[in-house]
Amino acid sequence: MSSPDVVLPGDISNLGVGFDPLADAGADAGEGNAGEDAVHIRVQQRNGRKSLTTVQGLKEKYDYNKVLKALKKEFCCNGTVVEDPELGKVIQLQGDQRKNVSDFLLGQKLVKKDQIKIHGF
Repeated sequence: MSSPDVVLPGDISNLGVGFDPLADAGADAGEGNAGEDAVHIRVQQRNGRKSLTTVQGLKEKYDYNKVLKALKKEFCCNGTVVEDPELGKVIQLQGDQRKNVSDFLLGQKLVKKDQIKIHGF
């Protein structure tokens, strides 16, 4: 048969040490504020053409209800502030408001451009 020191190309033992893509995540966080203080703007599909925009990661020093009131008035939509045990306070707005919320947060200087992460379809 084969000797123990011969490695075949299809042998699983030649894969070596596995690669962990998240191993260096802590080291990259210091390269900017985007990893630590990122504001995530997401859209979720509800039923049919209805959608929901969520804003997560705003700093705690801001009054979420005042921000929500300004967003609702600016975009003529309904919204609420939800307390999530894992994510903290999350602002929910009706409709796909990703671009509008991003422009609003930048215009009011609540966040910097490199801190905004827009997710969605």
